[in-house]
Amino acid sequence: MLNMTSYILRITALTSALLMTSPIFTTATWADDAAKRTVHALGEADRLIARDSTSLYPDAITALPDVGYIRRLSPEGVLSVDPDLILTLDGAGPPEAVTVLKSAGVKFVSLPESYDAAGVVGKIDGVGKALGVSTKASALSEKVAASFKKLDAQTRGLPQRKRVMFILSLSGGKILASGTDTAADGIIQLAGAENAITEFTGYKALSEEAIITSAPDVILMMDRGGNHSADARDLFSHPAISQTPAAQGRALVKMNGLYLLGFGPRTADAATDLFETLYTAAPATD
Repeated sequence: MLNMTSYILRITALTSALLMTSPIFTTATWADDAAKRTVHALGEADRLIARDSTSLYPDAITALPDVGYIRRLSPEGVLSVDPDLILTLDGAGPPEAVTVLKSAGVKFVSLPESYDAAGVVGKIDGVGKALGVSTKASALSEKVAASFKKLDAQTRGLPQRKRVMFILSLSGGKILASGTDTAADGIIQLAGAENAITEFTGYKALSEEAIITSAPDVILMMDRGGNHSADARDLFSHPAISQTPAAQGRALVKMNGLYLLGFGPRTADAATDLFETLYTAAPATD
């Protein structure tokens, strides 16, 4: 997963219904960038006291202590901040570290992750319940759900859906693209389009034949530098990409990666922006 980041939250109170007979917690560990954005959206940002190595937004976050990468957590690093509650999304790891954290005498709550509207709304409600701010979470989740409903109404009547290929990286002529069961696949579907690659789950390198056969109308990428991005000239000169409808129309869309793939409170807005770019505006070319 691309959007995994970890945060430490200062929690002042949690409901007894959630904690059963546990005492009131004063601090908590949080995982996933979407969770951090949910905390911000709920007005609870002052509870953040640490971050993981990939948490770089907003800028103030970088001043917080770094406790490691969410996929390679060190129990010692997490427990060094003396948390009373560890709150995470499914996918934190490695499994051995999670096992240690669960057995450390600290309340451990893991919320499910899914790349759809229901998953975002459920995540907001879950965070609100865990932080003891269910009323605020309900108001936010209702607002977000309404945005998804509005977008669904717009996409439902599309006469033909665009085929979109999400490319994670183009390095050395190799295309690393998204299949199903990814944040990229989820945002493409929310925007009323079809994922051009459905033969596998996760991210894999594509053969030239697979690229040509997939026939994407649009290429979607994160707007970032380094080997993970490419300009339109480099992309559309690729031997296989050049034979696709996307190359013929020079249809390349780039969006901020955290905004596009975060699956937090702003995801309905991100999906709407992608929908409008795909269907009501000319995709950006450079």
